[in-house]
Amino acid sequence: MFRANFLKTDLETSCPAPAFAYVIRMEPEFFKASRWTHGNHLFPTVIEINDRAIVRHKRSWFSKDEISISISKVASVHIKTGLVWSTILIESSGGADPLTSHGHKKADAKRIKELIEDHQADYAKLDDEALRP
Repeated sequence: MFRANFLKTDLETSCPAPAFAYVIRMEPEFFKASRWTHGNHLFPTVIEINDRAIVRHKRSWFSKDEISISISKVASVHIKTGLVWSTILIESSGGADPLTSHGHKKADAKRIKELIEDHQADYAKLDDEALRP
C-alpha cells in the first residue's frame, strides 16, 4: 500500500521540518487496457498511478500521447462498467479535460479508484497533522 516517510526533524538543526517535507511514497502501479476493446487492438492504453500523478499513456504508430493529472488535483473518479470491461473517467479540480480510458477490467478500475482515494486520504491526514501546533 502506501509508505509514509515522515521527516519529523531536520538532522542538522533539530528543528521541525516544514509541512511540505512530509512525503508519501508509493510504488507506481500500471493498468493495461484489454486488446479486445475498441482503439486498443495494437497499442493498448496504459494508466500509471504513482505518488505524484495519474498518467495515461496512449501509443500510436508514430507518436505517443501522455496525459497526466496531479493526484492532489483529482476532483472525482467515475467508473462505468459493462459486462466485462470498464471505462474510467478522472476529472481534475482545474476544470481541464478529464482523463478517459476504456477497456479495463472491472477489478483494475476499482483498484485505480481505491488507490486515488487512499492517497488523497493520506494527504488529508498529513495536512491535518501539519496544521496542528
